[in-house]
Formats: sequence, structure tokens, C-alpha cells
Amino acid sequence: MADSLVPEQIEALTAGLHAGAWQYLDTKTPPPDSERKEPVASATIVAHVTPGAQAALDAGNAIGAGVSLARTVGMTPGNICTPEFLAAASRALAARHGMRFHELDRSGLQAEKMGSFLAVAQGTPQEPRLVVMEHHGGKEGDAPVVLVGKGVCFDSGGISIKPAASMEWMKFDMSGAGGVIGAMEVVGRMRLPINVIGVFGATTNMPSGTAMNPGDVVRSQYGKYIEIVNTDAEGRLVLADVLSYVRRFNPAAVIDAATLTGACVVALGHSATGVMGMDQELIDEVLVAGDRAGERGWQLPLWDDYTELIKSDVADIKNSGGRWGGAITAAAFLKEFAGDFPWVHLDVAGTAYSETDLGFIPKGPTGVPVGTFVEFLRGRCKR
Repeated sequence: MADSLVPEQIEALTAGLHAGAWQYLDTKTPPPDSERKEPVASATIVAHVTPGAQAALDAGNAIGAGVSLARTVGMTPGNICTPEFLAAASRALAARHGMRFHELDRSGLQAEKMGSFLAVAQGTPQEPRLVVMEHHGGKEGDAPVVLVGKGVCFDSGGISIKPAASMEWMKFDMSGAGGVIGAMEVVGRMRLPINVIGVFGATTNMPSGTAMNPGDVVRSQYGKYIEIVNTDAEGRLVLADVLSYVRRFNPAAVIDAATLTGACVVALGHSATGVMGMDQELIDEVLVAGDRAGERGWQLPLWDDYTELIKSDVADIKNSGGRWGGAITAAAFLKEFAGDFPWVHLDVAGTAYSETDLGFIPKGPTGVPVGTFVEFLRGRCKR
């Protein structure tokens, strides 16, 4: 009954209408006029007009727009969705919502001594990008929440090349960055009264005569030396330097999201995001936010035992601990660069996209983790 709709239901219905209407048609030839169906131009939710109902409608439209944006950049083919494409989308977003915008290209990364990020980017002629979007909706001086995303626009595996079967799905390896972009779109539309900074590192991981090799050792911005034992463990190399970079913002909390490991899909399938960190209070806050958003997460342990698996004979740390506990050893690697700030890692490899229809979730990009990011921020606004 429409009379019984509460604001939460209005918000969910509105966001659901956006989700159901979303399509990616940018690279499809339109059918002849005679075969085209009239598009649905509008939808009406019948409910009493109250300030709460209007606020819920506005929030649903904002969330729907952000999730749709994340799905669109995710679905965009890798030859179009380049690091510069993601940077341009973020630049336009920042301009729309009056956010501060900053980006680094290859020379900027070199100036920042981001040897870990640059190791991934050295195999491709495409310019890598580190992108920063700043929303200052809170009090001046309040520590920001920083959202971090992995933006590998296509992941071939590099010299440790992936099997050909299903490699086309690796265009979705930028879904963490897509989640940051989508969440910042929601933040801008809702004008959330909180300081939020969205950051991602974007590149492609390609085999070439200049690509990083297994056995190479690089120096991260944090100062730690990394032995690269598997070039297909590249996302953590990008994130290591991005996590180091965001220390300058003195964050209240940092949440990173990445399609980081196939091991997480083996462990949790497509039903839950892997959630890891060292601050239990923050982990619990993120898990509750994910539940509210309908993006369930499951905590995996991050004990010191797993760090033992990534010790190197020739460097401070190596970028892969092997097959066993792969999602956790990847998070253990990131922990080495997260500094002293409260930090949580989301492995969305199984939830950001799907190669098959999963019930009400269609094949392709899902928009995860936009909802988790947004609900976390909304929760922080109520403190």
C-alpha cells in the first residue's frame, strides 16, 4: 500500500528504479526506428508528500545516479575506459559538485617516488593517473574519511600473463575506482555534511619489453622495498603507494576497495565482499554499512601469521604469498602501507561484477561498493 510507505522504502524504490532502468548502449548500434520501443520516460511513486518523503526521493535519486555511474564506467570497454578516461570522468564530477580536484600523471608519480605504482605502469604507453576528489562538507579542520580505489583499467597479468579464457572480464579490474567515483557522485548530489576525499590509482597491466618482471625489486613511496614475485598481483602494488599517499590528509578513516584476488571469490563466491583490517570498531562499522546497503560483507582474519607468508629473502616484503589464504595475504601486504590511520580493506572481486546472472543481479557490473561507501558516510554524519 502506498499509504504505508516509509521514507526508507521510498528511497529503496527510487534507487531500484534507477538500477532496473540502467543499460549500457554506448558501443551498440541503435536498432532501426521501426524496431525501437518507446523508452520509459518517468516513473511515479505514490505516497504522501512530506519533507521526509521528499528527502528519501532525493536520496534515492542520488544513490541511483552514483551506482549507475559506477556501472557505466565499469562496463565501458578497456580501450575506451583508460586511466585518462577515468580521470576525465572524475574531473567532470568534481566540477559539477564544486569539489577540489587534483591528479598526477607519470611524471607526477615519479616526483612522489611511487616506485610500486610505477612498476605496474611501466609496461604500458598509457599515462597512469592518481586522482584526488575532495568534498569539504564538514567542519573546517575535521579529519576526512578517505575512500581509495584500485583502477586497473585492464589486467592482462603482465609477464605472469593470465589464461586467455574470460580475460575480457579483466576490464572490470577498475571497479574499486569506479566505486569511488560513484560514491563521490552521491556525496556531491546529497551534499553530505562530512569531509570526504576520494582517491584512486589508474593504469593498465600489460606485458611488454618494458614491463616489470618476476624477481624485480622496487622501492615504494613508504620506503619499503618490494620483491615482485608475480606480476599478476599488481593491484596491491598500486594501492600500496596510494595508501601511503593519503597519509597527508590525516584521515579519520580509510576504506579501500579493490577487485584484488580470485582467492576471495573462491572463499566467498559472489555473495559477500571480503572485509579485512586491524581496527575492529571500524570493521564493524563497515559491515553494518554494507548490510544497510544490501552489499553484504564477511570479515576474514588478518593475523600476523599471514604476514610471515609474504616475507622476502631479498626485500622487505614480497607481493604474493602463494596460493593459500591469497585474499588475506594480499590484505596483509596492504597493511604494511596503511600507516597508523584506521583502515579497512574491501576485496570486491566476487561482488563488483558477475560473469552470469545471479538472481536479481544481472550479468555485468553491480555497482558494488558504492552502497557500502555511502552508507558508511551517512552513518558518520549521524555521529
